[in-house]
Amino acid sequence: MSAAGSPAADDGGPPRGAVRPTGLLDVLNVASVVLGADGRVVLWSPQAEELFGWTAQEALGKFAARIMVHEQHVDLVVKLFADVMVTGQSWAGAFPVRHKNGSTRLVEFRNMRLLDARGDVYALGLAADASMLHRVERDVALSTRLVAQSPMGLAVLDTDLRYVSVNAALERINGVPAEDHVGRTVREVLPDMDAEALESALRQVLETGLPLLDQPAVGRTPADPDEEHAWSVSLYRLEDTAGTVIGVAASVADITDQYRASVEAEAARRRLALIADASTRIGTTLELERTAHELADVAVPELADVAAVDLLEAVVKGRVSTFGPAEGAMIRALAVQAEADPEALDAADPPGRIARYGPDRLVTECVRTGRPVMIAHVRPEDLPRIARSPEAAELLARAGVHSYLAVPLIARGEVLGALDLKRTHNALPFGRDDLLLARELAARAAVQIDNARWYQSARNAALTLQRSLLPSHPPVTGGLEVASRYQPAGATSEVGGDWFDVIPLDGGKTALVVGDVMGSGIDAAAAMGRLRTATNTLASLDLDPAVLLEHLDRITAGLDEAIATCVYAVHDPRLGRCVIANAGHLPPARVRAGCPPELLEVPSGAPLGVGGVAFSTTTVDIAPGDQLVFYTDGLVETRRHSLDERLDRLLTLLDGPDRPLEELCDLLLRTLHHPDNHDDVALLIARARAVP
Repeated sequence: MSAAGSPAADDGGPPRGAVRPTGLLDVLNVASVVLGADGRVVLWSPQAEELFGWTAQEALGKFAARIMVHEQHVDLVVKLFADVMVTGQSWAGAFPVRHKNGSTRLVEFRNMRLLDARGDVYALGLAADASMLHRVERDVALSTRLVAQSPMGLAVLDTDLRYVSVNAALERINGVPAEDHVGRTVREVLPDMDAEALESALRQVLETGLPLLDQPAVGRTPADPDEEHAWSVSLYRLEDTAGTVIGVAASVADITDQYRASVEAEAARRRLALIADASTRIGTTLELERTAHELADVAVPELADVAAVDLLEAVVKGRVSTFGPAEGAMIRALAVQAEADPEALDAADPPGRIARYGPDRLVTECVRTGRPVMIAHVRPEDLPRIARSPEAAELLARAGVHSYLAVPLIARGEVLGALDLKRTHNALPFGRDDLLLARELAARAAVQIDNARWYQSARNAALTLQRSLLPSHPPVTGGLEVASRYQPAGATSEVGGDWFDVIPLDGGKTALVVGDVMGSGIDAAAAMGRLRTATNTLASLDLDPAVLLEHLDRITAGLDEAIATCVYAVHDPRLGRCVIANAGHLPPARVRAGCPPELLEVPSGAPLGVGGVAFSTTTVDIAPGDQLVFYTDGLVETRRHSLDERLDRLLTLLDGPDRPLEELCDLLLRTLHHPDNHDDVALLIARARAVP
């Protein structure tokens, strides 16, 4: 190990030029004394002055035994001196010597015979304080034992950041013998570690002298090349007693267990966060497709790079799906999501497509058995069982699909479909924790999907019933041109009971009806159908509108507490007038050429089903070209605006340029009806025509 700043030889030999001392001799403070053959002092070092107390002037020429040894030991010392001079054999040992101040101390001696060029014989004595030597020996022994037996890996690197020594613990940690460390860098010994970061830290300590404590390091060593380990590394700069930088010491503690525990804890925290997130993001509506998309969005990218939500077609249709081991499955793709992976998206079934999956497909196995299917490491031969076609298998191979997981969507004991997951960019394969998380997400989402599909089934049934009860009228009847719309609510759980009707009467007259049964669902639709039938029957009797509403009031009272609002009007083209009666409904609007649109002042009356309330009839003039606009409250009511504001908005729209009635219906619905409105809409517009 070369000292910092010392010039090294190019050939690897000893350094050339002046080299700063290491300071070890200064620590030992070795004294040198040379005696002539007669036992007199001929050389006396400064360290001897310090050790024995005599200056060189005082000691030179004196008999060494007289100034250094107690009288009782003089004979023994003289004999030892004579033996060294005669035999030439060195002598070493500890001997009590006398200090100039009269004290006695134990000194460690090394004595040897010297011969000069003239043949003269001298004795060289090297001496050091024995207590200090014993302290150094203890320190060295203790350090050696601690280093050898320490459970922590210890290493010393020189100023070129090459290993000088390592202990047995570091041999085991690195899986490399100690001799194979020496002279090599961290990068050379541990190629699978982040050597750049470690060497940067070593240089920082070497340059600044500030230790780095408990620095984390993660990687793989030859001791366990298949598993990542974690270590806590502390670095200290080494200096000798003169302050010369001689290298860096490193201590390494294996903290793999703590690291893995922290990683698992963080993974558990993220799983809980994802489940909590899923609870708020999945099932925000009762729309089947949207719920499926919400599940796919939650799964990507936290759990997978590609996610698809597939449902059995029989389940979507509201039937129970059963098929045997040799049968395929009819599956409808509802949603697919991928994290910046267009090839994987192209390989998936597009949402809405219905496909027959063969019995060998993994997703078929998943929905047939109701158990997860996981392939941690996808092989090329696995792709045909994952992909929908050979072309899709090629796309998945190009996308880099290396791990696959499918979990069943099970709600109320019934398998609805599967959540299909793939990894491409995430290098880790699916594992046990991923499977648990996927099953938890699937279980939560399946309930929401099941709710959505049953809601959709019930809503479709109610909507079908309601549409079947609504009339199909000609565009021209009697003296009127007529257009109508029915718009079911976009955000409610069930359809409502809104209806309209156009009823031809004798004498060229026409009855116009718009009503709204309070409530929603099948019951409201059924009540609406009965009221519409009753209205048609009563209209054929040519009753006054107020009288007709009184009959409807009694009929409604017998419909299981049903309540409804209704406007009934009879247009007579020969008289150019319209008689109107209102049962708690919003007033119709009239549009006349040259006049601003207006809401007709028709007494609102009480809703049908209240009972015991009289209705009144109002007569208004209707000239050719005039329009009457009937509507239910779903067109104009919102939670954010007052009813007066919305009615003013309706009149403003009616004050526009003259339009075809069909176009006007579309304009009113498009502008006034909010998609999130919790009510459906019935709209009826009639324009008076000239009668020949």
